[in-house]
Amino acid sequence: MGVRGLFNYIMYSKKHVTDLYHQPIMDLIFQASNIHRQHHTANEIQVCTLLSIKTGGCPEDCAYCSQAARYHTGVKAHKILAVDEVLQHAQNAKDAGSTRFCMGAAWREVRDNKDFDNVIEMVKGVNAMGMEVCCTLGMLTESQAHKLKEAGLYAYNHNLDTGEEHYEEVITTRTYKDRLETIGNVQKSGISVCSGGIIGLGETDADRIDMLFTLANLNIQPESVPVNALVAIEGTPLENQKRVSVWEMVRMIATARILMPKTMVRLSAGRLEMTIEEQTLCFMAGANSIFAGDKLLTTPNPDQNQDQQMFELLQLTPRPAFK
Repeated sequence: MGVRGLFNYIMYSKKHVTDLYHQPIMDLIFQASNIHRQHHTANEIQVCTLLSIKTGGCPEDCAYCSQAARYHTGVKAHKILAVDEVLQHAQNAKDAGSTRFCMGAAWREVRDNKDFDNVIEMVKGVNAMGMEVCCTLGMLTESQAHKLKEAGLYAYNHNLDTGEEHYEEVITTRTYKDRLETIGNVQKSGISVCSGGIIGLGETDADRIDMLFTLANLNIQPESVPVNALVAIEGTPLENQKRVSVWEMVRMIATARILMPKTMVRLSAGRLEMTIEEQTLCFMAGANSIFAGDKLLTTPNPDQNQDQQMFELLQLTPRPAFK
C-alpha cells in the first residue's frame, strides 16, 4: 500500500468538509450530538492514561514540543523506564479507572534494539491486564508494526498535527508523507490507528479543515482522533501563541464527529485550562474520551479528583475497554 492507497477517494470533498466546519455553531453541535448518539452510548466517556516511558532528548524540531533536544524548556532527558515500573504505572491507572493505557517515547523512529524489546514486553504486560494498550513511538516500519501487533498492541498513535500546507511551518525534520507512511504501516499490521492534531499552532481554519479532510478520507478511518489545544511551552518557538477558545475546540470536535461517526474523539491536551462548562460543550459536540492523570507526557493535566467530580456532576459513565 503506497501513500495514495491510504485514501478512500473520495468519501468527502474538501467543499463538504468546509461547509460542515463553517456551519453556525449551534447547528454544528446539534448535528454532531445526534450523530454521536446514533453510534455511541450517550454520557459514556473513555478514560485513558498517557505515560512518557522515555522523556526528552528528541532530535526533531516540532515547534510545540518540550522534548525537542534543541529547545531549552527545562525538560531533562531520561532513558527508557524499566518494564516493571511501566507495568506498575499501568496497574495504578487501571485501579484509578482508566481502560486505555498509552506509552509515549520521545524518539524520531523506532529502532530494532533492546529498548524496542522492552516496549514489546510492556505491551504484553499491559494487554494481559485487560486494558487497551496504545503506543506512540515515532516512525514505524511494517515489520515493527507486526511485532507490536503480535505482542497485543491495540492502537498506535501517530498524529498528523496540522494540515499539509501548514505542516512545514511547524516541523522540518519529518515530512507529511513520512507520517502517512507510518499510518499505512500500522494499518497493514491490523493495529488500529489513533491520529489527530493540535490547534493553536498559528494555522488557519483552512489548515484545520485540511487535516480533518485527510483523516476522514483515510481508507480506514482512525479508530481514535485526539483533538489537542496547544499548551504553549516556554523555550519552544510557539511559546507566545495564545490559547485557543473553547469554540474553536468545539468546532473541531463536532466536525470530526460528523465526518467520522464511529471514531473515538478524544478531548486531549489543553483540558487543564478548560472549565467543566467548556468541557461539557466538547462532550455535547461529540468528544467521548479524555486523558486522566496529572500529566500528558510532560504537559500538566487535571488531577483525578477534578475528573471524578466532573463525572459525578455530569453523570458520566466510564466506557469499558475493547467495547
